[in-house]
Amino acid sequence: MNIEQQINKLREELRTHNHNYYVLDNPIISDFNFDTKLKDLQSLEEQYPEFYDANSPTLRVGGEITKNFKTVVHEYRMYSLDNSYSKDDLLDWETRIKKLVDGEIQYTCELKYDGASISLTYENGNLIRAVTRGDGVQGDEVTANIKTIKSVPLKLKGDYPPKFDIRGEIVLPFEGFNKMNEERIEIGEEPYRNPRNTASGSLKLQDSSEVAKRPLECLLYNIIGERLAIETQFKSLDKARSWGFKVPKAAQLANSIEEVFEFINYWDVKRNDLPYETDGVVIKVNSLFQQDELGYTAKAPRWAMAYKFKAEQVSTVLNSISYQVGRTGAITPVANLEPVELAGTIVKRASLHNADQIEKLDIRVGDTVFVEKGGEIIPKIISVDINKRLETSQVTKYITHCPECMTELVRQEGDAKHYCPNFYGCKLQIIGRIQHFISRKAMDIEGLGGETVALLVYAGLILDYADLYELTKEQVIPLERMAEKSAENLVNGIKVSKQIPFERVLYAIGVRYVGETVAKKLAKHYKSIDKLSNASIEELINVDEIGVKIAESIHLYFDSEKNNIAIERLKRFGVQLKISADKLANQTEKLKNLSFVVSGVFHSISRNELKKLIEDNGGKLSGSISSKTSYIVAGDKMGPSKKIKAEQLNISILTEDEFLKLII
Repeated sequence: MNIEQQINKLREELRTHNHNYYVLDNPIISDFNFDTKLKDLQSLEEQYPEFYDANSPTLRVGGEITKNFKTVVHEYRMYSLDNSYSKDDLLDWETRIKKLVDGEIQYTCELKYDGASISLTYENGNLIRAVTRGDGVQGDEVTANIKTIKSVPLKLKGDYPPKFDIRGEIVLPFEGFNKMNEERIEIGEEPYRNPRNTASGSLKLQDSSEVAKRPLECLLYNIIGERLAIETQFKSLDKARSWGFKVPKAAQLANSIEEVFEFINYWDVKRNDLPYETDGVVIKVNSLFQQDELGYTAKAPRWAMAYKFKAEQVSTVLNSISYQVGRTGAITPVANLEPVELAGTIVKRASLHNADQIEKLDIRVGDTVFVEKGGEIIPKIISVDINKRLETSQVTKYITHCPECMTELVRQEGDAKHYCPNFYGCKLQIIGRIQHFISRKAMDIEGLGGETVALLVYAGLILDYADLYELTKEQVIPLERMAEKSAENLVNGIKVSKQIPFERVLYAIGVRYVGETVAKKLAKHYKSIDKLSNASIEELINVDEIGVKIAESIHLYFDSEKNNIAIERLKRFGVQLKISADKLANQTEKLKNLSFVVSGVFHSISRNELKKLIEDNGGKLSGSISSKTSYIVAGDKMGPSKKIKAEQLNISILTEDEFLKLII
C-alpha cells in the first residue's frame, strides 16, 4: 500500500468512526484508538502535503480565522414557515391545500428544533459551502466553522446526487450547554442565557478552533435541488440518513390530519424528555410532486405549516410606557417591564401595538401583567392581573404629540395607529427611512449600521438616503466609535451599493405598501423609475396584484417634490433606477397578457426553469385554474380534477414542447 492509499484508508476509517459516534451514537472503537489513528493521519498529512484534502477529518479541530464572513446568495431561497397555534388553524390549512391539489394527501410530521438555520451545499459528495439563513435570500458563509461540527459529514457515502443543498438546524444539546455554563461559572464568567442563542452565536465566531470546542450538532430535514429522483419528504429523510446525515428519527408519516393531531399531542408532553430545545411540530405535505403543485407565497411554502406549542407565560410589572416613531411616522407604544426570564431570554420590553390595544386591556403603569412570546420571538402582553392593581393606578392616556418633534399626532378613520405627520422634519422618521434603505434586503450597505445612521442624521450630515452618496471619509471619521478604517469601509460600502439591481432599489426607497414582492412586480412591469413615476393610478391598478391602496401610495410618493429631487440625485450618483441591459436582453413580451398554470412532472426542463421562462417572457403565473387562465402547461401526473376543470372552462392544455414553441 503506497502513502496516498494509506492516507485515504485512514481518512475513510476516521469518517466511519465519526459517523458511528456522532450520528448513530454507536461507537465501535475506544477514544484512545480513534485519537491514535487521527494522530497517525496528521503526521502523514504533514509529511506529504501534496495529498491535501479540504475535507480531511484532521481539519475538524478548526484553526481557520475568518475576519469577515462573506455574504452569499442562496441558490434556493430559505423561506420562513407559516405558524399555527391551534388545531383549527391546521384544519383551515388542510382545507386550503385540498382545493389546490388532486388526490389523497399524506403528511410528514417532524419536530421543530430551536436552533440556528443552516444550508449546506454538496457537490460530488463533498461539502463545499455552508451558509446561514440570513434574510432567506442571502446569508453569511460559515463553512470553516461548520466543518468543526462532527455530525456534519464532509464526504458522503451511497447514491447521493451530483449536487444538492440540504437544510437543517445547528443546535446545542442541553447536556453540552449546561457543561459549558458550569465551566464559565467556575472561571467567574457570566453563563450563557440559552442554547439557541449560544448555537447561533457560535456560527459567527472568528476562530473556528473555538467553535470546535463547543458540542454543537447539526440536525438535517430538507433536501433541495433539481432532478433528485426522490418522490416524498419522508423518503428524503431516509435518503439523507443513508448518505451520512444526522436526521432526527422522531419524524412520522401521517395519513390524515387526525394522525397529525396524535403526533402533536404525543410530543407536546414528551418534548420535555428531548436532549434539544424544540418549540413545535412542522407538518409537511409528503408528496414532493404535490409540494411543487402548491408552491409558495411571498414568504412561506403553502405545503408546510409549523404548529407552535403553547407559549410560556410569566408575570412581571409594567414600569413605564414609551413611544417609538417608525419610518412612516407610525407610533408604536412599548411596555418597559421589570426584567423577567421568558423562554430562555431576559425580557425587558414588549409591544403594546396601538391605543386600542391599551384601552382594550386597560393597561396601566404599575400593573402586574402576563407576558408571552408570540411565536416564541416577539414578547407581548396578553392580560393584566387586576387583583394586584395599585389603588393609586391611573388610566393610561395615549400621547397626543410626537415624542421626537412634538408635532400633533393624527389618526385616520379606520386606521388603528396614530401618525406623526412631520414626514420630512421628524428625525426619527428620517433615520427609520435611511435605516430601511441600507437594510440587507434593500441596498445592503456594508460598514453602515442603524446606529451610525442615527449619528449621521443627528450630526446634520444626512437628511435623506441620497445624501449618503455625498459622504466623505473626512466627514465620517469624527463620529463616535469611528476609526479611519471603518470610515473608509463605510464610504466604500456606499459606493458598491450603486450596483444593487433596480427592484431592490425600488424596495429600498420605502414607498408605503411596496414590499419586496411588489417591488419586483413593478420593476418587471415598468422597467425604470421614470416609467413607474409617470404611471396613473388606473394604469398601476392594471398591473398584476397591484390594488388601489398600493397604487394610491405610489402616486402619492411621486407627487412629492422632495421625493422626486432625491430620486434625481440617486440617478446622478449612478444608482440603478432601471433594469440593466443584460437583464432586458433575456426578457420578451411574447406571453404578455397571458396567464399560465403549471401542473405535473417535466423532463426536458425543470419546473422552476419553466416558471422563469413564463415570467421572463411577460407571462403571469397562477396557482389555480380559473376563467382568466390562458393555458395550462401540463407534464406527467397532472391531476384529473385540473384536467376536468380545464375542459369545462375550455382552456388549452400545452405539453412542455408545445409551450417552448410559443417562446421561440
